Amino acid sequence: METAKKRRQLDMLHGPIWNKIPQFALPVAATAILGQLFNAADVAVVGNFAGEMSTASVAAVGANSAIIGLIVNLFIGISLGANVTIAHAVGQGDHKAVHKAVHTAIVMSVLGGLIAAVLGEAIAAPLLSILNVPEDVFPLAVLYLRIYLAGLPVILLYNFEAAIFRSVGETKTPLIALTASGVLNVVLNLFFVAVLDMTVDGVALATVISNAVSAALLYRRLRKTTELIHVEPKQLHLDGESMKRILRIGLPAGLQSAVFSIANIIIQGAINSLGTVVMAASSAAFNIEIITYDILNAFSQACTTFVGQNYGAGQLERCKKTMFLCLAEGFAFLGVGVVLILYFGKPLLSIFDSNPQVIEVGYIRLMLLMLSHVFSLCYEVLAGYLRGFGISLPPAVLTMLGVCGVRLTWIYLVFPKSRTFQTIMAAFPISLAFTTLLILVAVLCYHPARRFAGMENTPLAKKTEANA
Repeated sequence: METAKKRRQLDMLHGPIWNKIPQFALPVAATAILGQLFNAADVAVVGNFAGEMSTASVAAVGANSAIIGLIVNLFIGISLGANVTIAHAVGQGDHKAVHKAVHTAIVMSVLGGLIAAVLGEAIAAPLLSILNVPEDVFPLAVLYLRIYLAGLPVILLYNFEAAIFRSVGETKTPLIALTASGVLNVVLNLFFVAVLDMTVDGVALATVISNAVSAALLYRRLRKTTELIHVEPKQLHLDGESMKRILRIGLPAGLQSAVFSIANIIIQGAINSLGTVVMAASSAAFNIEIITYDILNAFSQACTTFVGQNYGAGQLERCKKTMFLCLAEGFAFLGVGVVLILYFGKPLLSIFDSNPQVIEVGYIRLMLLMLSHVFSLCYEVLAGYLRGFGISLPPAVLTMLGVCGVRLTWIYLVFPKSRTFQTIMAAFPISLAFTTLLILVAVLCYHPARRFAGMENTPLAKKTEANA
């Protein structure tokens, strides 16, 4: 049993790091990409099987991407707090703290999902009205959003469960669960839309059901495991100290993502003002470009988790080494992804909508966003490095300033003077380049490996050195 446990989990505290980072990051990237395929499948199915409603349905799903991102990313940020809290406890060898944090995280996900669902249902229609959604798209957009919001408790439960597994280096289990539910999602999409003649209500319902299945599979695995992250239903409750630690680290990251999404909602509103074709093109391109973002974000998560465990164990030189390796290896994998997407961009766009105008406008977004991801990798990994030490507020504030500040200024001052899709998209590389500079300055100022140098003398660090 011990051998099987070692196969499932990565030993982040001993041995070489370079080969373990891809082992962690690639399943995380694959999991995120598969999750995005939920939405991509929604767009592709309604774009090809919704008949006369196809373009409006594609636009309706796309109109909701920023709103859904706002809600989901807030809680994914909080789940990162659970990841770091558990990783620290694992590195310190504090099994009791791990147990409390795991159970608290699960309860927080369900309660947070219920609260967000209720609030979201109340503001769904008014929020879409603010975003200038065209009249022919509005009813479909509201319908999709309300069904999706109803499924938030299970959607967030899966994300928190995945964070729990990743905190101990087990990244394949969330991937397996999502693969199974992803296949189910495609089947249900086709059944609801192609067979039952539903539109966005069908694909939204399929997404919720599929997420419920993935959450159930991970919960069953947590119940059956004999490892540190084992879940006992009778012990599911909110532990005050654990929740405080999770929120201290996760809430700034969540608020960063939320404000980030608010900026994207403003941008989506500007996109909506250019008409249904541009909306559909942007929606289709988003479902492709997000693949490369998932790759770079996976290396950021790897940096956070590896640094978190090694910081807990007082091994600060391994923390610095992790950051540099995540940057180098992240660029290598990202480069391959960017080249492939730019080469196959137009055929991929045609999967979602065969309209030539949609394809041409969508490819403009792909080109500019691929450039942006060069900066995204830098700032995400550097921010992940800081969060691994529990330094969460500074990168959150700087991201809000750099990304949100620049994008909002751009939309309100530059876009009115040149109302084109290219003008809107230019906000992405400019804002991300500025944010990268800010985060780099923060890393140099904080220099956490030097700031926390005293931790190298912790009992656990000495024990680790003695056993090496």
